Amino acid sequence: MKKQEAKKKIDRLRKEIAIHNHKYYIENNPVISDYEFDQLLKKLEALEEHFPDLITPDSPTQRVGGKPLEGFETVKHKVAMLSLDNTYTYDELREFDERVKKHVIDVSYVIEPKIDGAGVALLYKNGMFVRGATRGDGIRGDDITINLKTIRSIPLKLRDKTLQNVEVRGEVYMPLKGFKQYNKEQKKKGETAFANPRNAAAGSLRQLNPHIVATRPLDIFVYFISFSEKQFETHQQAVEALKNAGFRVNPLIKKVNNIEEAIDYCKDLEQQRESLDYEIDGAVIKVNSIKQQEELGSTTKHPRWAIAYKFAAKQATTKLTDITIQVGRTGVLTPVAILEPIEVGGVTVSRATLHNFDELKRKDIRVGDRVLVERSGDVIPQVVKSIVEKRTGSEKRKNIPKTCPICGTAIVHPEGEVAIRCPNKQCPARLKWRIKYYASRDAMDIDHLGESTIDKLIEQGLIDNIADLYALTKEDILTLDGFKEKAAQNLLDSIEKSKQQDLSRLIFGLGIRHVGKYAAQLLATRYASIDELAKTSPEELKEIDGLGEKTAESIGTFFATEENIHLITRLKDIGIKTHGAEKERTPLTGKKFLFTGSLRSLSRPEASDLVTQQGGIVSPSVNKNLDYVVVGEKPGSKYEKAQKLNLAIISEDEFLTIVKKGDVKHD
Repeated sequence: MKKQEAKKKIDRLRKEIAIHNHKYYIENNPVISDYEFDQLLKKLEALEEHFPDLITPDSPTQRVGGKPLEGFETVKHKVAMLSLDNTYTYDELREFDERVKKHVIDVSYVIEPKIDGAGVALLYKNGMFVRGATRGDGIRGDDITINLKTIRSIPLKLRDKTLQNVEVRGEVYMPLKGFKQYNKEQKKKGETAFANPRNAAAGSLRQLNPHIVATRPLDIFVYFISFSEKQFETHQQAVEALKNAGFRVNPLIKKVNNIEEAIDYCKDLEQQRESLDYEIDGAVIKVNSIKQQEELGSTTKHPRWAIAYKFAAKQATTKLTDITIQVGRTGVLTPVAILEPIEVGGVTVSRATLHNFDELKRKDIRVGDRVLVERSGDVIPQVVKSIVEKRTGSEKRKNIPKTCPICGTAIVHPEGEVAIRCPNKQCPARLKWRIKYYASRDAMDIDHLGESTIDKLIEQGLIDNIADLYALTKEDILTLDGFKEKAAQNLLDSIEKSKQQDLSRLIFGLGIRHVGKYAAQLLATRYASIDELAKTSPEELKEIDGLGEKTAESIGTFFATEENIHLITRLKDIGIKTHGAEKERTPLTGKKFLFTGSLRSLSRPEASDLVTQQGGIVSPSVNKNLDYVVVGEKPGSKYEKAQKLNLAIISEDEFLTIVKKGDVKHD
């Protein structure tokens, strides 16, 4: 590449990076993901490495971070807040280890979760909190002491006399539960919601009114001593000192003996990522010995003794090529984004939910937009927002349809509901999802009845409702593409086996609105049969603890509908078990269990089945009415909540003893 061409590319990259820096740090409105930003910076670094005479003092590669914000007093950090170099592969971590070992020997590391929040420096004099500042440009930051004092986990006075005159580093973040609740309240008020918890934390700290900050559910993890009169031999000792002084330190920080153990723990943290109540976007690997840290030193940008391993991105930008309409089991029409395929969180995503038409309108998402897509765990990917700055004028809004896109029936919009619906109960799309729901693992568990098979059965006119499944013959199934003798028999056997499923599975499989797996278990424990449940008034149902008013009304409506009563009659005539009277009461009957963490000898579905087979109930959430909380390896936030409620917490072995012997506690 010629020098003149390189200069043009460098200038263009610097301008683009400067724009994104401003969007991220100043406007709190990022338009690209962290990974994409890092790639821009890496391109610039590579060009400047080949043409070092083109490096200028104002290049993004020559400074630590963005400018301090206006509106706050600017203060100088006791020690520069350097950024960490990023890596995305385990081989790059091994290369980091090799670089370290060129200068020091017998290296051990400390690994800690990389909290996705806002970095701050806290200064203490004579044990008293005197100043808190943002990272700023790494040398100077904004004095946000008054805002940080609203965060209750930041001690105003240190408990341990060992640390008195000290500057520490921490990461302010918004817990996921608080973030979701805050955004929910913002939407109710018709105000703008935050794109993600990181922006929520950073945006909150920039508020000039501390009273507003005090209403935000902020928290902090402190992870590093940048200056102290007390000297430490290792980073691990410094972390213990932080704990003793009263700082909130992440419990997942761990010392390891070598880089391979560090890599194993990075993998472990990535697996735990979805069970935490806060966002982590990677792991930080630090040389443990303070003396070795000093020997390794730093560049003008990064310490040589630490590195950040970044997990697969959970957000990315891509083009939204179309918006299609999906018709669900209850007739709800849901807009779905069709995307240019993009990797998010290690998975290629080509479709994402847009939730409902109110959300589509509120976010002003259009076909042709460049959009920010987010994926969290097993949750369906969602479109967070459109990148308005990228619009060309050719983008088009998606209007609310007036008729069902599948059957052509005029849609309805029930009063008080966000959802719009297809009212046609015979709509092929609604039937497909009802059959799929009925056959699912948590309902009647009919193997070999996948989505494509259901489509073929409906297209051939072989089924019009759930009960028609039991009238299918081998000859019927053999007319479907892809089915041979053995596959047809397997499907028939699975359909026949479903006749003997528990009452709770049948109640769940009927698809009554608001009746989930937990509610179905409650009802099956209380009522001996479908007939008994059908005769129960909504007023009586409302009295059942854990059921709820909407659920009670929905059950009443379901059994007051002639079509549903006819379906139940057909199922009984077919031989479906619609009662639970013959099931003897056991010591587990009505006992409520909750599982958290990984079980050693059982899968979660297997453990749940052991409970429900003996009349017990498996709860999806922590509440004061639980009888047992079964804790496996690496339990999540549910475990902490259960401890606070003083619930009975048992191990996997204790659980197995209970379900095998029926040895339960009694009120």
